[in-house]
Amino acid sequence: MSLLDLCKQYFNTTNLYEILQIDEKASEKEVKKAYHRLSLKVHPDRVKEDDKLEATEKFKVLGGVHAILSDKEKRELYDTTKSVDDGEYNIIKDRDWTVYWRLLFKKITEEDIKAYEKEYIGSEEEKKDLKNAYLAGKGDMDYIVDQVQFARSEHEDRLKAILTEMIDEGEIPAYKIFTHEPAKKRQRRHAKENREAKEAEEFKKELGLGSGENSLELMIKQKQESRASQMNSFLDNLATKYGEGKPKGRKRKAKETKETTTETTTKKRK
Repeated sequence: MSLLDLCKQYFNTTNLYEILQIDEKASEKEVKKAYHRLSLKVHPDRVKEDDKLEATEKFKVLGGVHAILSDKEKRELYDTTKSVDDGEYNIIKDRDWTVYWRLLFKKITEEDIKAYEKEYIGSEEEKKDLKNAYLAGKGDMDYIVDQVQFARSEHEDRLKAILTEMIDEGEIPAYKIFTHEPAKKRQRRHAKENREAKEAEEFKKELGLGSGENSLELMIKQKQESRASQMNSFLDNLATKYGEGKPKGRKRKAKETKETTTETTTKKRK
């Protein structure tokens, strides 16, 4: 299957610029930034286990798109013909796109996460994600806080106010589970968040890390020194735990890491 066919399959368009959501006159820096933003959303290490297969394929396609739009000659050919050299893509499609991605972007530090959180909160992107999560979860706040980045309990009143305004304006329906959420349900959600926060701290202690602002950076440096895929996956998930997702518990994480490592090893043997 050609790259453009895969683009159509996974992104519903054969326009490489539309996939990255950029203008055809976008600079090289803008291309890289757009690729980084989208690849984070489908990075195999940052999605649920059930979504890993599709995310992996999307991640590969995005890598191919970036490989074309970041190369002056390949981009000019695409701009002129609206086609790509599938012969060349067939050569590079088996590239380890995870390595490609890691070489292209710097490692995530705790400061990076804080900066992104500051930019994300209150943005149009947050509102869009919030609306999509509300509709997908039919107003269930448990679902919403699991889907929207940085949706901690301290932000719930603000997020609810945004959704309430959307309801008042007729932009979204008023689901009873949202408008009349039982107090006990909210209490259980907050209790779960507190448990998960404690588990995250236990992870850091087990790695011999403190709670200072450089602790995640030190952890990632340890990761760079390790060649074990199990450690790579584990630390990536931990980075996600602090910034982009909700921790799922120590035992479950260990199980997922083990399964990911086994799957990777099996593929390499084949």
